[in-house]
Amino acid sequence: MLLKYLSIALGILLFSIPGSAQYTPSKVKKKAEALYTKGLQQASEGDIQEGIRILKEAVKIDPGFLEAYLSIGGMFGELKNYPSAIENFEKAKAIDHNYFTYYSLPYAINLAGMGEFEKALAAVNEFLSLSDLPASSRKAGEYRKRCFGFAVEYAKNNNLQDYRFEPKNMGDSVNSQFSEYFPTITIDGRNLVFTRRVNGINEDFYSSSRTANNEWTKSRSLLGNINTNQNEGAQNISQDGEWLIFTGCNFPEGYGSCDLYISYLTPDGWSAPENLGPVINTEAWESAPSLSPDKRDLYFSSNRPGGFGGSDIYIARRLPNGSWSEPRNAGPEINTAGDESAPFIHADNQTLYFNSNGHTGYGDNDLFVVRKKTQQEWSKAENLGYPINTIGDEGSLVIAADGKTAYYASNRSDSRGGLDLYTFELRASVRPAKTLWVKGKVFDKKTLKGLPSAIELTDLNTRDIVSKVQTDETGAYLVTLPIGKDYAFNVNRKGYLFFSENFPLSGEDPDSTYHIDIPLQPLEADASIILKNIFFDVNQFTLRPESFAELDNVVRLLTDNPSLKISINGHTDNTGNASDNLKLSKNRAGAVVNYLVGKGVQASRLSAEGFGASQPVADNQTEEGKAKNRRTELKVRR
Repeated sequence: MLLKYLSIALGILLFSIPGSAQYTPSKVKKKAEALYTKGLQQASEGDIQEGIRILKEAVKIDPGFLEAYLSIGGMFGELKNYPSAIENFEKAKAIDHNYFTYYSLPYAINLAGMGEFEKALAAVNEFLSLSDLPASSRKAGEYRKRCFGFAVEYAKNNNLQDYRFEPKNMGDSVNSQFSEYFPTITIDGRNLVFTRRVNGINEDFYSSSRTANNEWTKSRSLLGNINTNQNEGAQNISQDGEWLIFTGCNFPEGYGSCDLYISYLTPDGWSAPENLGPVINTEAWESAPSLSPDKRDLYFSSNRPGGFGGSDIYIARRLPNGSWSEPRNAGPEINTAGDESAPFIHADNQTLYFNSNGHTGYGDNDLFVVRKKTQQEWSKAENLGYPINTIGDEGSLVIAADGKTAYYASNRSDSRGGLDLYTFELRASVRPAKTLWVKGKVFDKKTLKGLPSAIELTDLNTRDIVSKVQTDETGAYLVTLPIGKDYAFNVNRKGYLFFSENFPLSGEDPDSTYHIDIPLQPLEADASIILKNIFFDVNQFTLRPESFAELDNVVRLLTDNPSLKISINGHTDNTGNASDNLKLSKNRAGAVVNYLVGKGVQASRLSAEGFGASQPVADNQTEEGKAKNRRTELKVRR
């Protein structure tokens, strides 16, 4: 009878204890045995603490009661009190090592819970050395051996000793007596949105804002029409704070068990949810969305047919007309025969975090990171390592724009109730790329009215489009930029001259913020813009390759407006001979015209003028002023 209760307490199968064992359960004192039975009953009814208290009374009566120590250890393990669990397992081990060996698997698991992976590996190897293990027990032991072996190798290959994992509870303003989970945060780090399970039943969205004193305001239910009597959860707020995409299960209009929905921020709060439709949602399960910072890509998890295994991560692209493309599977570097979920694409638009039970890890669901190699290729999945990952089940993780501040949910000892939200500093080797970000508004220069427009950022060296953003209806935009690169910043709208700005950001500090409002000039006679991304070497008029992206925008402008005629005007600073400067400015303007003609623009629509240093726009007494005077202008001809 004692062994039956012991197996229930430890969650393992009965073993046939060999005759060489010294310990004999039948010799346990009857009063201690009665308390043991009572303690297990209390624990089975959910009161583990009371069960532990009663079992401690049992070992006071019979200090050699090995099963009681084993069960106390198992109960402490359930509470994730690993030090106390190990202490009691080792008391049992001291009584009879041979007898204990058959129960060394839960001992190993608790050692691993403490991060003692080498000791855990030794303990599980001792367990597997037993020749008479049931097949299911051997399978469980082999699984833990793989996990602990991985943990030992990971520690050898990564510098974990200098990393301090110190999760900080986000406090009473954010957390409550109920469970809070699925944190998500805007790019400025000011607005936090999360799911709260109210009264243990209904899931709703709540928000908190960071004050100037770096404190969080009292959380409140999201305003508007987004929260209902049904369960809303697993949400992601767009980096600009304007969209909220979330998971809704068993909604009347749903296509499957759980679908993805979207809500928009309005002056009156959040709009009523809209189903993302049958291209995104299926009869299967869709959940855990994450929007890229430019709102062009939607990452989510689904168990639809055709994947690699259970639930996989998929990616859909927002098309120019606002609809979504057919989702594509994220591929074998991310997805496995197991389950992948909780994707989070960082503000750098290059680094993706997710959880998985299919990649090698510490046990259950671990958190992993991959980095974008091309638009459809990812690096090999990298485990985030202990102690971020544990032998338990890790959920969702989001990383702030600074690349180091992480947010997640946990039921640690200082929880206000159930799951709470915590923040911690991410280990350096698994951080995303550091980013800069730019926000502002596109508007008509004459009327000051906001203009919905397309915004592109192009890498000046590779000419690849790094990011493409559509402003909202008021012309507001937000763009994130990986550091270490120089960019061309372009805005195009039919009927207007395009906007062009050069960002030499390769030497800038991360987490810098730029606010740039963009006035667009209507296409009318004498309207002009400076082509800021046209580059020549000193005293030369051969176009440098990083100029081509800008010139291609001029080609697009002329193609979209077939009756438009323009003049390209070259200017220099006052350094050197005036005659040489005049000649250089004419040649540079001519080089631009020649490029446009080479791209198919009729020469009759173009003219080239050179003005040397005769029309300065800044003081030639400073280097900054001279740089502004060295320019190429586009002017609309009458």
